[in-house]
Amino acid sequence: MNIPLSYEKRLLQLVLLVVSLIPLSAGFMGVWKGPAFFDIAGAPTSADSHMRYLSGLLLGIGLLVWWIVPRVEQRNGVFATITAIVFVGGLSRLWSGIEVGRPDATMSAALFIELALTPALYFWHVRIARKAARSKSPLSSARPQPDLERP
Repeated sequence: MNIPLSYEKRLLQLVLLVVSLIPLSAGFMGVWKGPAFFDIAGAPTSADSHMRYLSGLLLGIGLLVWWIVPRVEQRNGVFATITAIVFVGGLSRLWSGIEVGRPDATMSAALFIELALTPALYFWHVRIARKAARSKSPLSSARPQPDLERP
């Protein structure tokens, strides 16, 4: 089945916007509420600081995904970096499951997103970027923009 590039790009953009709500909301709530968001009452000051820092990274990942979406077929380097970071985080979560025990349902779902959904989105992105590069459509007729262009 040959899906038109413009339709497939729009579908990926929609999926990325929906999926990005996970790191955006979890990151925001982790920054705002700290350990209380994770049901960890009375965490030491250093643990609170570290959890909020990591939540800020999660929030930043979600914001970067939003930045990628309008030109998803051109943001190859940033998209690859984000997916690599999320995948490494998933491997770390998997290691925790091996060392400490199986996490709750929410963290198990996060593990699935990090180790299965994120790589699938990366390969879908690669497919669209390649199709856009080969295409004579308006999607690729504009001069490719560097990943870190000025606003």
